[in-house]
Amino acid sequence: MQNTYVAIMAGGIGSRFWPGSRTHRPKQFLDIMGVGKSLIRMTFERFLEVCPKENIYILTNELYKEQVLEHLPELTESQVLCEPSRNNTAPCIAYTAFKLQGLNPNANFIVAPSDHVILNEPAFVQTVNKALNFVAENQALVTLGIQPTRPDTGYGYINYSKDNDADGVHEVFNFMEKPILEKAKEYLASGNFLWNAGIFIWNVNTIVDAFKLHAPDIFSIFSGIQSRLNTEEEQAVINEYYPKNPKISIDFAIMERADNVYTIPSDFGWSDLGTWNSLHVESSGKDDNNNLAFSDNVMLEESKNCLIRTPEDKLVVIRGLDNFIIVDEGDVLLIYPKSEEQDIKRVTGEVKEQTGDQFL
Repeated sequence: MQNTYVAIMAGGIGSRFWPGSRTHRPKQFLDIMGVGKSLIRMTFERFLEVCPKENIYILTNELYKEQVLEHLPELTESQVLCEPSRNNTAPCIAYTAFKLQGLNPNANFIVAPSDHVILNEPAFVQTVNKALNFVAENQALVTLGIQPTRPDTGYGYINYSKDNDADGVHEVFNFMEKPILEKAKEYLASGNFLWNAGIFIWNVNTIVDAFKLHAPDIFSIFSGIQSRLNTEEEQAVINEYYPKNPKISIDFAIMERADNVYTIPSDFGWSDLGTWNSLHVESSGKDDNNNLAFSDNVMLEESKNCLIRTPEDKLVVIRGLDNFIIVDEGDVLLIYPKSEEQDIKRVTGEVKEQTGDQFL
């Protein structure tokens, strides 16, 4: 475990979870599951089964540093890597890779979002350890793939080989963007596609080499400042050079270009909780009509398949709704068809145009 590290990405806004998730308080800091712990806290505790707390780093925007330390008081400030700008996932992963390479050139590390739900944590840990063993012995970039249970249009997909199996690790052919429903049905029927969980495992030298080969602009920036990482100059040099990186995801920058990408088909009760509907699907406590209410003061009549998140001290009466999201955050009330929830991100853009940042 001494060569194992974890990088938890916690800098996003979670705009599809608006109005619960806001710029000043994004969803990773919310007890979105109603279990008494925030999503980032649950993620951190999950990885304590993989490596010591000293080897866990949080990648976040500088706006959220204090919230990270509030939710994870076990960490030191040096374990919270603060991005001065939002440049997507490739630069923040490169930052971690170059930093860890300077600390431990034998490091193997996991990159995972802070806002996913894992229901079967022992199975998750077993899968992660299998991937760690593989990348320690092979120059491989491993991504965890989830066995799909439905033709979901909200996830990207991984097309993989069922043949080249090395102890449950399979070669990846290509990555597919979020499909239309008919295409998602084709993927499910073929049996050769997995959901892309966005959880990566690799050796630090393998991923640094991948940046050199496939994203030389990012490689150039971080190789030029690597000697000043892990020193008192780190934050200052990151503030100066980090915004010069392109805004690009790790999928586009590396994974879709590399020829040494592998996946492990997995089934450990995963959800990325990207939308209100995914929360509805993954949560227990639904009534006989498949309604999920987070407050006891909700009266429902002739309603089904709804998610209702309202203040505990407010009486809410709902009649005649089917497949709706109702979220009351006090200053914002959202009532939206669940079938059209992918539009919520667009709606937040319109809210910003009409009202500024007041409600975001």
